Amino acid sequence: MSGGSGAGGGRVSPGRAVRTQQHLSRWLLAYALGAIALGMVAGYPMRGWSSGHTGALSTTTTVAVFLVIYPMMVNLRFEEMAKAGRNVRGLVVALVFNFVWAPAIGYLLATWLLHDPLLAVGFLLVMVVPCSSMAIAYTGLAKGDVELATVIVGISFVVAIIAVPAWMALFAAGYSMPLPMSTMVSSILTVLLAPMLAGWATRALLVRFGGRARLAGLQPVFSAASMMAMSLIIFLIFFAKAAMIWDRWATVLLLLVPNALFMVATLAVATWLDRRIGMSYEEHMAVVFASAGKNNGTAIAIAATAFSPLVAVPAATMPIFQVVLMVGYVKLAPRLRGYFAGHRQAEQVPA
Repeated sequence: MSGGSGAGGGRVSPGRAVRTQQHLSRWLLAYALGAIALGMVAGYPMRGWSSGHTGALSTTTTVAVFLVIYPMMVNLRFEEMAKAGRNVRGLVVALVFNFVWAPAIGYLLATWLLHDPLLAVGFLLVMVVPCSSMAIAYTGLAKGDVELATVIVGISFVVAIIAVPAWMALFAAGYSMPLPMSTMVSSILTVLLAPMLAGWATRALLVRFGGRARLAGLQPVFSAASMMAMSLIIFLIFFAKAAMIWDRWATVLLLLVPNALFMVATLAVATWLDRRIGMSYEEHMAVVFASAGKNNGTAIAIAATAFSPLVAVPAATMPIFQVVLMVGYVKLAPRLRGYFAGHRQAEQVPA
């Protein structure tokens, strides 16, 4: 088996792809921080060039976001979306957390902590975008219900096409900010619908001509490509706005507080609620990762194309806390399994 990659000429070794994916997953936080630092260091001396090439930077960012979402969509099992009715409770709870809880808590945090309208709208944009397909990966690492996580992610992407413009219209009005609705809808179609359709077509072709085994072998490649593109997006955002960040570092640093508070509150409330309504450990892991994780690449693309680069800064800082807290939650898996199992056993004890 191992000798096939050498004979294949240009074929990527599945083992190498898996190791690359695992390496990027393990060090995603370090790469995100490195991209931020590199963007700041390279962007400040080139601030004059950046201001004169905003269009090119915006286009490059949009392409990078397509490269983030498209591999996710290839790995997404679209045929499983038809099975969402098997677990209506889990799906509804996750959608409520994504499109009701997150915008509501985000608005409270933005009103309380963020006084710059552009940063506040950027933070709220992060709150209303759908969950990331990384939720599926985290669910798998925690040995949760991967099928349910897949369905939640897929349905969330579809709901976002309507929910994101609706919420942003409301928030923009509250901050007396004009909302370029046509531009934003076009951006959402570009960064959500286009990669979704392209991913579906790619997956169908791979299955048709290579079989599911071939698709399974390429999944780590697509996941690794998505994570690398995410680092590129973070670099581009901080490169383009390095001068602004240096001049307003205290305001940007303030974004770390609402980001962390949202993540901690969502993980805690989802854990309590899911146990309270009788979910199994496996169901809970699918719901909690899909509820707390946000698709920062999508938020960055919408912000950069429909608003301004400053609005994209909150999405670029979110991975710092998202990765740390998600990985930390995975590490709690043994205790959480006992926590949910104990509750189910207590319910089964006859009165």
